[in-house]
Amino acid sequence: MFIRRFFKRLKMSEIEEGKMQESQHYDASNIQVLEGLEAVRKRPAMYIGDIGERGLHHLVYEVVDNSIDEALAGYCHNIEVTIHPDNSISVLDDGRGIPTDMHEKEKKSALEVVLTVLHAGGKFDKGSYKVSGGLHGVGVSCVNALSKYLRAEVYRNGHRYVQEYAYGKPKYPVKIDGDSDKHGTYIYFTPDDSIFDATVYKYDTLAARLRELSYLNKGIKLTLQDLRENPNEDELRKDVFYSEEGLRDFIDYLDNSNKDKLMEEPICMEGEKNGIPVEVAMQYNTSYSENLHSYVNNINTIEGGTHLTGFRRGLTKTLKKYADDNKLLEKLEKDKIEITGDDFREGLTAVISVKVAEPQFEGQTKTKLGNSEVDGVVSQIVSEMLTYYLEEHPLIARQIVDKVVLAAMAREAARKAKATVQRKGALTGFGLPGKLADCSSKDPSECELFIVEGDSAGGTAKKGRNNRTQAILPLRGKILNVEKALEHRILDNEEIKNIYTALGVYIENTPEGKKLNVDKVRYHKVIIMTDADVDGAHIATLLLTFFFKYMREMIDLGYIYIATPPLYQVKKGKDERYCWTEEERVRLINEMGQGKEKGLHVQRYKGLGEMNDVQLWETTMDPERRTLRQVSIENAMEAAHVFSMLMGDDVAPRREFIEKNAKYANIDA
Repeated sequence: MFIRRFFKRLKMSEIEEGKMQESQHYDASNIQVLEGLEAVRKRPAMYIGDIGERGLHHLVYEVVDNSIDEALAGYCHNIEVTIHPDNSISVLDDGRGIPTDMHEKEKKSALEVVLTVLHAGGKFDKGSYKVSGGLHGVGVSCVNALSKYLRAEVYRNGHRYVQEYAYGKPKYPVKIDGDSDKHGTYIYFTPDDSIFDATVYKYDTLAARLRELSYLNKGIKLTLQDLRENPNEDELRKDVFYSEEGLRDFIDYLDNSNKDKLMEEPICMEGEKNGIPVEVAMQYNTSYSENLHSYVNNINTIEGGTHLTGFRRGLTKTLKKYADDNKLLEKLEKDKIEITGDDFREGLTAVISVKVAEPQFEGQTKTKLGNSEVDGVVSQIVSEMLTYYLEEHPLIARQIVDKVVLAAMAREAARKAKATVQRKGALTGFGLPGKLADCSSKDPSECELFIVEGDSAGGTAKKGRNNRTQAILPLRGKILNVEKALEHRILDNEEIKNIYTALGVYIENTPEGKKLNVDKVRYHKVIIMTDADVDGAHIATLLLTFFFKYMREMIDLGYIYIATPPLYQVKKGKDERYCWTEEERVRLINEMGQGKEKGLHVQRYKGLGEMNDVQLWETTMDPERRTLRQVSIENAMEAAHVFSMLMGDDVAPRREFIEKNAKYANIDA
C-alpha cells in the first residue's frame, strides 16, 4: 500500500499546471497529413518489415494499435479481433470513432484521409493523443493499401458511417448507413494475396501480442476469436485477455511458476516525472540468468535503450547502497571480490514500460530507445521506490543481497572459464576445436557451420558437404541445459566452449551489461542439423535454448537456422523420392504405387547416419534443393516464457503443454 500511496503523491506532484484541463475536442481539425500513400504497394516491406508471415500479422497490429491509442487516451475499454473463415480480419473497438467530418486541407472526410494518406491521424496532434504506439507509425492507411478489400464502419454522433475500399482506393465517399447508439470503429480487411507470400494467420502469434498488450495496458479487455474450422479442435478458439494488475500479472506469467521465487509478490513501481510515465515490476528467483523485457509505448524494445539503462543503474545503485549501509558485503570484501551490476541482476525477471510522447528509436532493428532524458527519469523512480521497499521488507532485502553475493562468487569462479571463449585467434584458425571440419573460404557471408548430432552423422556430413563453404561441428551427446545451470558450469562445458570457439565470438562487458561480440563471427549461417526423432528434437531444443539465452545477437542478425532432413524415402526400382511429412508419404505411395505399397520400399529416417553422404547432400545440405528454417524471435516475451516452461524444473506446465500440443506432433514410439 505504501508504494501506491507514494506514487499517487509523486504522480500528482509531477503533473504540470493546466494538464488536467486538456481539451477533449477531437474532430477533423485534429487530423494532420504528413505525406501520401503512393509507395506502399510498390515497396511494402519498407513499411511493414516483410511480405511473409511477420508482415501479414503486422497488418493486424497496426489496426489494433489505433484502438490501443484510444485506450491510452482513456476512451476505449474493449477491443475485439476476429479471424474470419477466409483469413480476413476484423477489429472492433469502443473508442470515440475515427472522425468523419470534412478535412479542411484535403477536402474529403477525415475517415478517408486516415485510410488513404500515410502518416495521417490524430496521433500527430499532441492535443488528441499524449502518446501513441506502433513502431512504424504507418497506421491503418498502410493496411488499406495492402488489402484487396477493406470496410470501415464508424459509430459516432448517433450514426453509423461506412466506406469500402479495394486495393486502397475508395469505392464511394463516406456515407451514413443508419443510426446507432454505439461509439467506436470497426475495420474489416482481406490482405492482398498478390503481395503477401503468406496469407494464413496464426492464432497463437496474434494471441501472444494481444496477451502482451493486456499486461501493458491494464483494465483493457482484448478478445481474440477464430472462426476458421479446425479438424483438431472440437470448438472454435476464443481467448479473452484482461489484466487488472498489469505488469504484476505480467511477471507472474513470465515466471510461469517454474522457478523458486525469493518473494511472494513482485516489486511493483509506478510513477511519472517530466511528463514520462514509468511502470516497473520485478521478481527475483533462484535461476542464474536475468530476464528483462522493456517497452516504449507498447513497443517491445528488444535492443533495450535508455529506459533499460536507467533501470539497471537505479537498481544497482540502490541495492549496493543498501548492502553497504547494512554491512552485507563483508565476505566479498574479505575475498577481494568486486561486485558488478550483473551480479545484482542474476535471477531477476523484470518488465519496464515507459510512455514517451516523441520516442527516438535507433539500433539495427529500430527497437532501441535513444531519448537521453528517459535514462535519468527511470533511474530516479526506481531508486526512490526500491529504497522504500527494501527498508520496509528487510527479510526479503537480505535474501536478495545474499543471492547477489553468491552471484559474485560464482562469477569469479567463471572468470577463467570465460577467458577460454574470449580468445582472439578464431579468425586465423588457431585453437579451433579438434572435431571441427572447417571450410576453406574465409568470407563469413558465404560460410556455413552445420552443428551435427554425433560422430556418425558428422562423418556423413563431412563426406557430403561442399568443403569450400560448409564446415561441420559434431557434438558429443546432448549439450548442457543452460536454463538450469550456473554460468561457470555453462562456460566450462566442452561442447559449449567448442561452439564459441568455432564461431569466433566472445562475451564482453558493456555499460548495458554482458554482450556477445560478433564482430569477427566466422559464419553467417549456423545450421542446427539433428536426427528427425525425439532425441534429435530434444538436442535441437537444448541448442535453441543456448542460442536464445547466450547468443541472442546471432538470432537477431538472422544467422541461426534449422535443417529439415526428410522423414521418409519412397523407392520403386531406381526411382527414389523423399518425403518431409506424413501427407507427402501417402501422396507418393498413391502416385508411385497407384494406391498400393506393393513393389515400393518405404524407409523411415530416424537418424542422419541412416543416409549416405550423397542422400544427405541432396536432401538437406545442397543450397539449391534443401529447405532451411530461419530462427527468429517474433515475441521475446513469449519466447522467454516457452523456453522457461520447456527447460525449467517445474514438470506440471511442461506436461500440460505436451498434452495440449501432442496431437499436432509426430511422437516416435
